[in-house]
Amino acid sequence: MFAEGTHQEMYEEGLAIRKEVLGSAHVERSMAKVSEFSRPIQDYVTEFCWGGIWSRPGLERAERSLVNIGILTALNRSHELGVHVRGAVRNGVTIAQIQEVLLQTAMYVGAPAALESFRVAEKVLREELGDDAVDGIVP
Repeated sequence: MFAEGTHQEMYEEGLAIRKEVLGSAHVERSMAKVSEFSRPIQDYVTEFCWGGIWSRPGLERAERSLVNIGILTALNRSHELGVHVRGAVRNGVTIAQIQEVLLQTAMYVGAPAALESFRVAEKVLREELGDDAVDGIVP
């Protein structure tokens, strides 16, 4: 199920992918804040989520980003949604694609969750790409 390699290799690959998708500065800030209490979950996420799953060949990174945006909307996890909208932009996902995923979620998880996700995504997109990019979107 997971990519092949030792735990250390998967961790290192996961850390590299995590930095590529989310940005080195973000990951380094997150890792610097890790306490001994939270270290096991950070290690788990880095090794298994980023190293074991994000390294698999079945989906492109942009596709994984879009899936995550839909899932995080359904779970109403605004902070992680913002992180993954930034990652989606780095992965080449367009504003229109993000908009369509959020509209799709409205049908299946409800308008309140989708509305909150639209607010989070728009804030992040304006920070990352600027007002003109967001205001100039043509579906």
